[in-house]
Amino acid sequence: MASLKDLKLRIASVKATQKITKAMQMVAAAKLRRAQEAAENARPYTERMATVMADLTAAVGEGEEVPALMKGTGKDDVHLLVVCTAERGLCGGFNAQIARHARLHARKLIAEGKTVKIFSVGRKGYDALRREFADLVVERKDLRDVRKIGFENAEDIGNRVIEMFAAGEFDVCTLFYSEFHSVISQVPTALQLIPAAPPAETEERESAALYEYEPSAEAILDDIVPLNIRVQIFRALLENVAGEMGAKMSAMDNATRNAGEMIDKLTLSYNRQRQEKITTELIEIISGAEAL
Repeated sequence: MASLKDLKLRIASVKATQKITKAMQMVAAAKLRRAQEAAENARPYTERMATVMADLTAAVGEGEEVPALMKGTGKDDVHLLVVCTAERGLCGGFNAQIARHARLHARKLIAEGKTVKIFSVGRKGYDALRREFADLVVERKDLRDVRKIGFENAEDIGNRVIEMFAAGEFDVCTLFYSEFHSVISQVPTALQLIPAAPPAETEERESAALYEYEPSAEAILDDIVPLNIRVQIFRALLENVAGEMGAKMSAMDNATRNAGEMIDKLTLSYNRQRQEKITTELIEIISGAEAL
């Protein structure tokens, strides 16, 4: 049984930990508001970009004018998985869920005889995947020193992916990230970037007016498809930041509650042991007095 001194030290230690987790929860809550706004503001832009791509694709058709990034290589032998996770932990299972989603997809492709390459964005994803797929990681992007995610970060990643495709290093590229829904809900998502499949037809799209493009639709599509890849990566990074802050806020709240419960249990044990010690001393005093 721990002594009174040990219990007192442990209570003080847990209280100090509780203060830290509470402070981290408040910081995550403050960052979450900004990150959530940024992620939600990016969604209409990416959706509109997809609509523009669909219009241009319909105007061009399926001829030779379609950019290679959209029609692909015609094969699916080599797959590049761009796995976006956070740089830091203490956010529950946020990073593990993304890594698990990518790991299952990689195993499925390998079982089908495909060649898999991994582009890791974020330290935690690399740490999780290198245990099983260390030989498959061909690129790493560290964003630890980036205080605020900007389009230039996504542009660097997108440019590297496009360079690898132009060099014939892969046939299909899939982006893995976590889509932010709420503080307690972040959904691991897989999005195919290359070949860039146009969105499904909708009633709004079918009834849309016909446009005349200047310059030609083919020329515009050559610029739009690479931009769309960078935009989708940017959205994934913003969704990840919001999801990370939401998961961290929830995890730190749970840690604070658990620390409070542990303090209550340790305090109860401390009081019981202290009372037992006082009672024992009183009994010894009384017994000694009666013996005189």
